[in-house]
Amino acid sequence: MNKPKFETPNLTAENVAKIAELFPGVVTEGKVNIDLLRSMLGEEVFTDEAYEFTWVGKRAAIAEAGRPIRKTLRPVVEDEITPTGVDSTGKPYCSSGSKDWDTTENLYIEGDNLDVLKLLQESYLGRVKMIYIDPPYNTGIDSFVYNDDNGMDLEEYDDSIEVYDDEGNINFRANLKSNPRFHSGWCSMMYPRLVLARNVLADNGVIFISINDGEVAQLRKMCEEIFGESNFVADLIWANKEGGGSSDSKLFRIKHEHILCFSKNIINVEINGVPVNNEDRYKSQDEYVKTRGKYYLQKLGMGTIQYSASLDYPITTPDGTNVMPADNNNGRKACWRWSKQKYEWGVANGFIEIKKDSSGVWTVYSKQYLNCDNEGNLINRTQRPMGIIDEFSSTQASKMLENMGLGSIFSYSKPVDLMKYLISRMDMSDEYIIDFFSGSATTAHAVMQLNAEDGGKRKFIMVQLPEVCAEGTEAAKAGYKNICEIGKERIRRAGDKIKAEAGLTAQNLDTGFRVLKLDDTNMNDVYYAAGDYTQDIIMQMESNIKPDRTDMDLLYGCLLDWGLPLSMPHSHEKIDGFTVHTYNDGDLIACFEERISEKAIREIASRKPLRAVFRDSSFSSSPEKINVFEIFKLLAPNTNVRVI
Repeated sequence: MNKPKFETPNLTAENVAKIAELFPGVVTEGKVNIDLLRSMLGEEVFTDEAYEFTWVGKRAAIAEAGRPIRKTLRPVVEDEITPTGVDSTGKPYCSSGSKDWDTTENLYIEGDNLDVLKLLQESYLGRVKMIYIDPPYNTGIDSFVYNDDNGMDLEEYDDSIEVYDDEGNINFRANLKSNPRFHSGWCSMMYPRLVLARNVLADNGVIFISINDGEVAQLRKMCEEIFGESNFVADLIWANKEGGGSSDSKLFRIKHEHILCFSKNIINVEINGVPVNNEDRYKSQDEYVKTRGKYYLQKLGMGTIQYSASLDYPITTPDGTNVMPADNNNGRKACWRWSKQKYEWGVANGFIEIKKDSSGVWTVYSKQYLNCDNEGNLINRTQRPMGIIDEFSSTQASKMLENMGLGSIFSYSKPVDLMKYLISRMDMSDEYIIDFFSGSATTAHAVMQLNAEDGGKRKFIMVQLPEVCAEGTEAAKAGYKNICEIGKERIRRAGDKIKAEAGLTAQNLDTGFRVLKLDDTNMNDVYYAAGDYTQDIIMQMESNIKPDRTDMDLLYGCLLDWGLPLSMPHSHEKIDGFTVHTYNDGDLIACFEERISEKAIREIASRKPLRAVFRDSSFSSSPEKINVFEIFKLLAPNTNVRVI
C-alpha cells in the first residue's frame, strides 16, 4: 500500500546516502568515516588540526537541520474581518484569518521558523529568488535561543538542546553577555535555519541578513561555511540612524548596521544597478537628445597599459592635421579606445567630436550618452549599487507605523524603502520572497508596494513565531495578543492603503495572504505504529486521523507531503454526494469522506489527475482499497494514488 509519510525528509540520511554512492568504502552502518573520506579526496591526514569555525553545541545544531519532524501546517481560511481590538486612533483591527484566500498567492505562516522551514523544504526546494531576515541581534536581552547550562560539559550540552519546554512551549531565555556561552546559543539557533534557507534558494537567488556588530563576525563565518566563501556577495553597511548615532560602543558613536548578502551560486546571480547619481555631467545636447539623451565627452585616447598596435592610427582633424593617440615621447605608447572601423562608425553616427582643448591642442572625444551605449543601443543607464546605504533610517519606519495607526506597538521595524531597495536589486517579477523572522511584516509591505509601482507579481511568504505581547506593553494595551496579530494587521492596512493610492492601476494587485499555523501532525500515533502491528489490528483501532482535523487540514498536509506549493487555487464540489477537492486544476484531487462510492472514484479517475488521495477509513476492507487502485490503473494509469 502506497502511504504518505507526513514527516519531513531525513536530510542527514539522504546526504549520507549520496556520500555512500560516491565513496562506498567510507560509510559503515550508516556512519561516515570522515578521515577516510578526506584521504579519498586526496588530502593527507596527519593531524586533527584544522582551520575551522566552531562553538559549543555546533554538532547538535548541524544535526538539527536534518532531523525529521512530524508536524503540519493547518490553514486558517476565515476571511471575515472580525474586530478584536482598537488601535491608538480608535480604529478596530482584525487578526483572525486570511485575506482573499481564494485568489492570493501570498502566505503568512505562524510558528517556529525552524519547523516551518523543514515543512517547506520539498514544496519550495530551489524556488525562492530572495530571502530577507532580520534575526534577533543577541544584545543581551531576551532572545530565542537554545537551552544551555554553564555546568554542562560539551557532550551533555549537545544532548540537552531543546527548542520546547516540558509543556511544549518555545523556550525564551535571557542570553546575557555574562553567559560564557553567549555566542554559542545564538549560533546554535541560527545555523540550522540558514542550512534550510539555502535549500529553498533558487540557483540564482540570494539571502540578505540584517545584523549588528555583535554577531556579524560569527554570522559571516556561518554563512561562509553553509553557502561557501566563493558565494559571498557583499557586506552592506546601512546607516540606520539619524542624528548623532547611538552609544552602543563605549568609544564610538554607532549609527550603522550590517546587511550580509550571500548567494546560492554567485555565477548565476545578477544584481540590478541603480540610477546614475551624477546625471549633472550629462549636460551637452545635440540632435539625438530625444532618443539618446544628453551626453558628456570622454577622451578617445587612453594610457599605455592596454596598448595595441591596431588601436594606434592617425585621425584627421577639421583643419587637416593628423593627431595620434598621445605623445609617444620617452618610449611611452598610447592608443585609441576604439578601433579604426568603430571610429569611422562613430563619425558617421554622431558619436565622435573633435575639438581643441583649453591648451589649443586638437583632441578626439567620444560622446557618452545617458540613454545610449557606445554600440548605438538604447539603454537605461545604471551604475553598480554602493556598499553603503545611507538613504533610509529607522526613524522613517517608526513614522510609517505611526501613520498607519500602529505607532509604539512594534519596535525596531525596518523601513519599507530599505526593503524595496534590496528587492529591486534582484531581477525578479513573479518569484517568491521569504522572510522567516517576519516581525511587523515590513517585507510583505515592501513587496506589495513595489508590485504596485512596477506591475510585478512577486509573492511573499512571511513566517513568524507567535510571541506573546508582554503584559503592559503598548501592543498588549491595544489588544494584540501576539506579534503575528500585528504583522497580519499591518499587511491588511498597507494593502488597502496601496490600492487606494494607486487607483485603477492596482485593482488586480495581490494584497491578500493565506494564513497557516504550525501544529502537530494530523495523524494519530497509530499511523506510525511499529512494524509488528498487523493490518487487522490497526483497522480495529481508532481512526488514524485526529478527530479535530478538517478536510482542509488534511489537504494541506498532503500538499506538504507531496511537495506542492501552498498558494495555488483549489475548489471543492459534490460528486455523487461526496465532497471532492481539486487543487490547481488537477495537480491533486482528494476526497476525505468517511465513505466514498465507486461511482465517485471512477469520476475522479476519469479526470486523470496527477495525484489522488483518499481517507483510509473510506474503505471497509482491503479488497475495496485494492479495487480503487485497479480503477485508476484502468482509467488513469499515470495517476499517483495514496490513502491516508
